[in-house]
Amino acid sequence: MTDTQAVHAPPNAETEPCGDLSIRTLAMPADTNQNGDIFGGWLLSQMDIGGGIFASKIARSRTVTVAIDAMNFRKPVFVGDVVSVHANLVRVGKTSVTVHLEAWVLRRKEIHSILVTDGNFTYVSIDDQGHPQAIRQDDPPTSA
Repeated sequence: MTDTQAVHAPPNAETEPCGDLSIRTLAMPADTNQNGDIFGGWLLSQMDIGGGIFASKIARSRTVTVAIDAMNFRKPVFVGDVVSVHANLVRVGKTSVTVHLEAWVLRRKEIHSILVTDGNFTYVSIDDQGHPQAIRQDDPPTSA
C-alpha cells in the first residue's frame, strides 16, 4: 500500500454514509453566508467537532486538530437541512489519528440523504499540559 492510499479513504459511491455518526445538527439562518446559503466555514466547524469526538474515542484522550486535507465541497447546504457528520478511521499513528469525515444532509421533502462535503482531518492526542502523547493501541477504543 502506498502512502497516498493510506491517507485517503476509498471513494464514496454517494449512496449512503460511511462510518460512525458523530454529530447531527440543523442548519439555521444565522449560519448563512452573503448569498443565503450555509457558510462553508460553519459546515467545516461541524465536521471538525464530529471528527474531534471520534478521534478522542480512538485516542482515549484530548485531541487537537492539526490538519485538514482533501476537502471536497460537493453541494450547498441550505437553511433547514439536517446535517449529519459521519467518521471513518483512516490511520492511527504514534500520536495522531486521521479521520475521513462525510457531511450528509437530509433536505425537507426528501427521503434520501445527500453527500455535501467530505475530507480528511488529522488530530493529535495531547496530555493535560497540551503536549503530544503516544496513543495506546493495546485496548480497543470505547464506543459512545
